[in-house]
Amino acid sequence: MSSPRLPSNPGQFPTTRMRRNRRHDWSRRLTAENHLTVDDLIWPVFVIEGDNERESIASMPGVERLSVELLVEAVGEAAELGIPAIAIFPKTDPSLKTDDAAEAYNSENLVCRAVRAIKGAKIDIGVICDVALDPYSSHGQDGLVKEGYVVNDETLEALGQQALVQAEAGCDVIAPSDMMDGRIGHIREVLDRHGFEHVQILSYAAKYASAFYGPFRDAVGSAGSLGSGDKKTYQMNPANGDEALREVALDIAEGADMVMVKPGMPYLDIVYRVKETFGLPTYAYQVSGEYAMLAGAAERGWLDREMAMLESLLAFKRAGADGILTYFAVETARLLR
Repeated sequence: MSSPRLPSNPGQFPTTRMRRNRRHDWSRRLTAENHLTVDDLIWPVFVIEGDNERESIASMPGVERLSVELLVEAVGEAAELGIPAIAIFPKTDPSLKTDDAAEAYNSENLVCRAVRAIKGAKIDIGVICDVALDPYSSHGQDGLVKEGYVVNDETLEALGQQALVQAEAGCDVIAPSDMMDGRIGHIREVLDRHGFEHVQILSYAAKYASAFYGPFRDAVGSAGSLGSGDKKTYQMNPANGDEALREVALDIAEGADMVMVKPGMPYLDIVYRVKETFGLPTYAYQVSGEYAMLAGAAERGWLDREMAMLESLLAFKRAGADGILTYFAVETARLLR
């Protein structure tokens, strides 16, 4: 998204009055540079085991974990609102979590069953599946751990198997969020070798070791597993911007169809630079901590929920994002209608 060069003489007051175009609602709409639409929204959802189960997430007011049949209903409603895609995340039973995270590539795991149920219901919506081991690992890390260190190359094999079972279940878009080196190329090779060359890859290309992920880890049940550990040896340093461009370039070279910046609002400069540099479909994730701040402040009457929500999402568009993963997706879609 290029910014036009300003004229050397943009005019002077009083012949030039910038407020003229702001005087009326119709004029403000007519001169708006960016627009938020339902087509910009991806809805992250949480799935749990059980029948007709619904769990509130304390740190994410208004967001719930849903069992498969309730999730199918909710996804159907999202499709009716025109939301193009959902992203599924599981809360895995702790008894299934192991050091090797083998449940991640069990073809009968919670995510695979949820994908098959959504596809079986013939809902016209894209299904995005996260590829990382943290919902399934006993240590809460995104990769395999040896001698206290998250190992890269051994993790790739597990991620490839995880992506494959998701594709077999009917997933439309594989979204690796693990930040291991080389994982896009490895997953692309595995998918293509098994006849899934049509399945897209949305890479979490610039994912930072952020403090804004806390409520999400509560939602998927990985916070307790991670404990006092962190993910700084593989997720990016929040101090770095140029490094994000290298990460994105590598993922594109390995076969990513789309790229993502995560978190969102604290990293709008990265969204802008990625879109400007590569021109590839670029997405941003308005993560759980961002949602919790806005929703929590609105609950206390400190912010107008609707206005703050819409303004925050429009900021992503202004920065150059082609779409936003946001827990506000359904609420926003209803308002935009």
